[in-house]
Amino acid sequence: MSASRRLETLLLILCVSLSALWGYTLRREMHGGIGMVDFGAIYYGSRCALQHKDPYDPGTVLREFEAEGGSFPTESFAARAAPAALINGINLPTALFLAAPLALLPWGIAQMLWIFLSALLLVLSASLLWDLGADRAPILWLCMAGFILANCQNLFFLGDSAGIAVGLCIIAACSFLRDRYAPAGVLLLAISLLLKPHDAGFVWLYFLLSGGMLRKRALQTLAVAGILGVFATVWIGQVSPQWMHELHRNIRSELVHGGLNDPAPSATNSGVDRIIDLRATISVFRNDPEFYNPVSYLIAGLLILICAFVVMRRRYAPEQAPLAMAAISVLTLLPVYHRPYDAKLLLLTIPACAILWAEGGMRRWVALALTSAAILVTSDLPLVLLLICTKNITASLNTWTGKLMNVLLWPAPLVLLALGCFYLWVFIRRVFQSPSPRIDQHPAY
Repeated sequence: MSASRRLETLLLILCVSLSALWGYTLRREMHGGIGMVDFGAIYYGSRCALQHKDPYDPGTVLREFEAEGGSFPTESFAARAAPAALINGINLPTALFLAAPLALLPWGIAQMLWIFLSALLLVLSASLLWDLGADRAPILWLCMAGFILANCQNLFFLGDSAGIAVGLCIIAACSFLRDRYAPAGVLLLAISLLLKPHDAGFVWLYFLLSGGMLRKRALQTLAVAGILGVFATVWIGQVSPQWMHELHRNIRSELVHGGLNDPAPSATNSGVDRIIDLRATISVFRNDPEFYNPVSYLIAGLLILICAFVVMRRRYAPEQAPLAMAAISVLTLLPVYHRPYDAKLLLLTIPACAILWAEGGMRRWVALALTSAAILVTSDLPLVLLLICTKNITASLNTWTGKLMNVLLWPAPLVLLALGCFYLWVFIRRVFQSPSPRIDQHPAY
């Protein structure tokens, strides 16, 4: 590694360290109450399972939490949100299974290891983007990647598994596309899928549809994930035979109007970690799950199907991969539940942006503007400033003017939609400029 690369890596470490320090400061302000409720849900759920207790029964998890000396914040909103986020088990059995080694440790040590692992994986994933095309515009890569890593305060405050899942997903993608350390990449992508399938699922699908060695890696990943998934399901099934019913019940309890994961505008969906998928915008016009869910699936699903069709029908080319990964990473965030910490997946858009910037022309400015906008509207510090600037602005949902004002006050879903469409368009144009369209010509590396 050259001296400049070492310096750039140190800057990335500094950026993520600032995020972790701020997250620690926010947790200290809880005055003894738990702040890392997202990690706490995994930790105490896994701890219950290790003691042959039902991890999907809120009462059981609450008793385990209190027996370990845990307490909830006393501040108004945190006091309402923290108990539900911690005791309503909505994590898959595979997440509890993977967290079992940490659940054997005391809470203080476990949470510090979780934060360290999240920070390490994010820095490593950002650094590896250099080999996917980010080296075409090193200053742009450093500014964008550094800005994303410097805006992970909420991720480290809550301890959400997105930091680990996204980091593993990007590292595995770099491994597959560069054909290096493939066995490690297979394991890492499998773990990412088991932690947060809605973050890594479409990235895995891209490899499956690409053919050749990439398809082989995707199938190997599926096999590893399947084996680990069987072990996790058998383990949880022994302590909670009705875990599927209980998991479904817990998820539904958080999707009701005003619930923690309700995408519609509400008191619980108005802070820095506000939901960023398309449902958050569509629900402004009609707050009905039977309306905004199908519409969100239709819009995002159609774009993803177009991308999948192009990938499947055209020959894979390494120079096209960064553009495809950029489109997929954005489109992944649109159809179903995602929050700003899941948007760290936007790291995968940086190589494509760097490539387009180096090529010049009008597209370089469109790529820079849209990618920067998407990063800004999903980053913690800009969101805090946005909340401060708009806290005195009220817009009624009963009028069309008020609905449009609500959409403008929370632009993240529409900005992501625009960015996803742009990179999909660039990817399709680049693919159809390729002289070899047949699917049976995939290289075997």
